[in-house]
Amino acid sequence: MTGRPSASAAWALIHAEREALATDLAGLTEQQWATRSLCDAFTVREVVAHLTAGASLGPVRWMAGVIRCRFDFDRMNAMRLAEHLGSTPADTLARFRRVVTSTTKAPVPVLAMLGEAVVHGEDIRQPLGIGRDRDIATLTTLAEYYQGSDVPVATKKRADGLRLTATDGPFAAGEGPLVSGTTMALVMAMAGRAPSCDELEGEGVAVLRERQAGGPADPGRR
Repeated sequence: MTGRPSASAAWALIHAEREALATDLAGLTEQQWATRSLCDAFTVREVVAHLTAGASLGPVRWMAGVIRCRFDFDRMNAMRLAEHLGSTPADTLARFRRVVTSTTKAPVPVLAMLGEAVVHGEDIRQPLGIGRDRDIATLTTLAEYYQGSDVPVATKKRADGLRLTATDGPFAAGEGPLVSGTTMALVMAMAGRAPSCDELEGEGVAVLRERQAGGPADPGRR
């Protein structure tokens, strides 16, 4: 176990992820903004708007939205996405830049927000062929959190009864059929991203694929 970072340290990691993503987004073409992301049926632009919404909603506004949408979280996500999408991709990016250093969040742990920044960043970068080198300690912290928590979605349930082992870092957790691969691939697989299973090995991969097919794929849903 790496030990969880303090809240201030976790926020610093989140802000760095957002800033790096904003930089990567700056040169996108209209076609790239419209590219389908790894996140459900969202385009790249819609995922960015989703990230902006997540960094703009405190507990009170979040709960007000839940009540307004009668606990229909898909409906609430659609409502918030529409609020933050903007009229053009440039507007979408400008709105995202304004929340890069925000510490506003729904009533979830700070590490859940780190997961949102990292995973949604990959939802955008991977289809566009954009790479990002991350500190292995950051990814290990996130992998440990996902393996031990179902907040905001069922990452722990996907990993339950499996032995997850990173090939590029110290992360290793659980008991059962083996699933091995890079820490990033393990994080994305726990987050419900089916393509990440292609990067994993072991007899437990088939189990993980089946669980992905049966559950929500978006770690940003709350």
